[in-house]
Amino acid sequence: MQLIQQTPDLSAYLAADEVIDHTHPLVRETAARLAKNVADSYAYACAAYEFVRDTVPHSADSGDPRVTWRASDVLEQATGICHAKAHALAALLRAEDIPTALCYQRLLHDDGSGFVVHGLVAVRLDGAWHRQDPRGNKPGVDAQFSLDGERLAWIPDAAAGEVDYPELHASPHPSVLASLRQAADRPHLWDTLPTELPATR
Repeated sequence: MQLIQQTPDLSAYLAADEVIDHTHPLVRETAARLAKNVADSYAYACAAYEFVRDTVPHSADSGDPRVTWRASDVLEQATGICHAKAHALAALLRAEDIPTALCYQRLLHDDGSGFVVHGLVAVRLDGAWHRQDPRGNKPGVDAQFSLDGERLAWIPDAAAGEVDYPELHASPHPSVLASLRQAADRPHLWDTLPTELPATR
C-alpha cells in the first residue's frame, strides 16, 4: 500500500499540540530515559515502541474503564485504547525528532458485530514511512517493530469490508478525537467510536 502524507511538510509530523504534547515534562523525561542507552534513532524508535506496547496496558485487555487521549495522560495513567497509545508513541518519537504520523484501519469487532476504526502510527526512518502498531500483544496478536515488512496487529480483510486507510495524519482524525474526548468511560467510548473515517480536508 502506498502511504500518503496528508501534508507535504514533514515538519508537521514533528509538531506538538494538545494531544501529542511532547513538550510536556513527563513525555520529555520518559523520552530522555529511553534514549539514554540506545545508539541511534532506529534503536530509540524500537525502544519507545516496545515501551508503549508493553508497559501501557490496552484498557480493553486490562478492563480499565478510564479513557485517556492526551499523550502525557496516557503515560501518567498507564492506560489507553489503541488511539491513545498511538498518541503516546507519536509524542515519544517526535520528542526525539523522529517524524511520526497517525494512521488508521477499519476493522471488524472480534464478535463480527460491526466495524470500528483502529489507530496506529507510521515512523519516518531510512527515508521512508513504516507503520507500527503499539496496541499491545495478546493471544492471537503479535505486533513487532519492523522496518523490513509490516508486523502489525491485524491485516484488514477487504472482502469482509475492512480497510487500510493510506493517509498519514499529522494530528488525530477529528472524529476519533471527538469520541475520545466526549466519552464518559470506555464502555461509552466503545459505543461512540467511528465505524469509518470521514474524509478530511
